[in-house]
Amino acid sequence: MRTPLGMIALMTVVAVAGCSSSKGLKDIRSTGDGPDEFSIMPVKPLTAPKDYAVLPAPTPGGSNLTDPNPTADAVVALGGRASALEDTGVPSSDSALVAATSRYGVPANTRSALAQEDAEFRKRQGRWTRIKLFPVDRYEQVYRKESLDPYQQTDQFRNSGFGTPSSPPSGE
Repeated sequence: MRTPLGMIALMTVVAVAGCSSSKGLKDIRSTGDGPDEFSIMPVKPLTAPKDYAVLPAPTPGGSNLTDPNPTADAVVALGGRASALEDTGVPSSDSALVAATSRYGVPANTRSALAQEDAEFRKRQGRWTRIKLFPVDRYEQVYRKESLDPYQQTDQFRNSGFGTPSSPPSGE
């Protein structure tokens, strides 16, 4: 009597385990029409003006009386210095990096162009990916040739004489 009950329990566990999704953080597309939680900035509480007859004209896209500088407030809330921001919103410590990466110009449609190129790359690499008998990680399969082995890179840097931080043993 124990054997059939054990087999039923084992089959149930296997069936339930097969229903899981392994996409995790690799599938970061929005699944709904709601707001993007990363684009919403917390604001200070609203206050009533002293005189409703003397209100400033609205400035769409400009600053407001409640939050005159929300970006600097967010930087301070995250532990940074508001004085480190430049007019471009780039911290002064990163200005050399931004200048070096944009020395040949920055196209205005970078995000859409990269998204289109990535979609074409995935389409070329994954012609047969629509056929699947078992749940597999198609993202890892398509980008396998593009990925780096972190342990090989660490060993290469260490052998070159660079100081590298410790990392967990391979296989963990």
